[in-house]
Amino acid sequence: MSKIRPAVWAVTIACAFSYMGIGLVDPILPTISASLHASPGQTELLFTTYLIVTAIVMFFASWVSSRIGRKATLMIGLGIVVAFAALCGLAGNVNVIIGFRGGWGVGNALFVSTALATVLGASAEPRRAIMLYEGALGAGMALGPLVGGLLGGISWRGPFFGTAVLMAIGLIAITIFVPYRPAQGTPRPVSAPFKALGDKRMRLLMLAAVCYNYGYFTLLAYAPFPLHEAADRTGWEFSPIDLGLVFFGWGLLLAGGSVLGAPWLSKHYGVRHTLVACLAGLTVVEIVVAASLNPVVQIVFVIIGGGFIGILNTAMTELATLATDLPQDVASSSYSGVRFIGGAIAPTLTGPLSALWGAGGPYWIGAASLVATAGLLWLDHVMTVRRAGRLALHPGV
Repeated sequence: MSKIRPAVWAVTIACAFSYMGIGLVDPILPTISASLHASPGQTELLFTTYLIVTAIVMFFASWVSSRIGRKATLMIGLGIVVAFAALCGLAGNVNVIIGFRGGWGVGNALFVSTALATVLGASAEPRRAIMLYEGALGAGMALGPLVGGLLGGISWRGPFFGTAVLMAIGLIAITIFVPYRPAQGTPRPVSAPFKALGDKRMRLLMLAAVCYNYGYFTLLAYAPFPLHEAADRTGWEFSPIDLGLVFFGWGLLLAGGSVLGAPWLSKHYGVRHTLVACLAGLTVVEIVVAASLNPVVQIVFVIIGGGFIGILNTAMTELATLATDLPQDVASSSYSGVRFIGGAIAPTLTGPLSALWGAGGPYWIGAASLVATAGLLWLDHVMTVRRAGRLALHPGV
């Protein structure tokens, strides 16, 4: 097994800090809602705006990095995140914070998409690189809620300032450890990431990624509200730190699933069997939290869901990114953009769905989207087997 380069460690650590930006708002959503007199729908826009902007900009990240180089793109992305995270902490109106979260999403998109391509390009073993990247995602998801809960217990502004400091540390690490290499080859056209959609198999896998990430982000973005409602019904006092600890446990299992669970299960049972089993497990989790407003049930099953999500993240990324011959930066832009689209849709719909069908409504739809993911992966398997059969009969085709 080859030694992991310092540049790879620097990028993955910065990735962990970057993904903290998603999870850190979870524990402070109810606090922001109360402090700034914002509706749950407005506070959910802190997720939605960030994710939509991230998804859109990710499709163009390869266009930027092919012109100015990966290191410069990483540094610009991190610099933008530092600036807008600090501005969120200084804001005094929820609508202003929503706008700044959009700016934050621009920096996050440039950084995250380029980071995956950088880690893949700097590693001799693509599967190990994906494991490290998804492990960093899990670590960030674990630390984000904990930092959000700890600092949010002081002020809702604290998590934003804390993230700005951590991202600045990541920026310094990349400045020092990632070697500068000018952009090489022909610059990518703006349309390059969309070429992945021209491949029938990639279209199917990306649609599966949208459905999966919808179910995943339903649990991540919506869970604080049913948890609070369940606690209120039983007379519990659920503070930001309590919520942060719940999502810290969720993130720990996510990180463990990404780094340990996914490689072991994929090696022993195959990527597809691993995906189907974990999709079934996550579907059960969302059905249980949809059906029960018992706070203990909510806490336990939200945390368990993190383990399934960690395994699924790594396995889905491996299946999608290794299914194409496109350049790494183009494939990374395409897949990263698509997965964030699914994540952006979920918080947008949780408000209307909970108003229509009660606290469990969003989870029922999330569970249905996970079932749809399994169906799409089965269809991909059938198409892959048929294609292999045709190639065996007609090797020259």
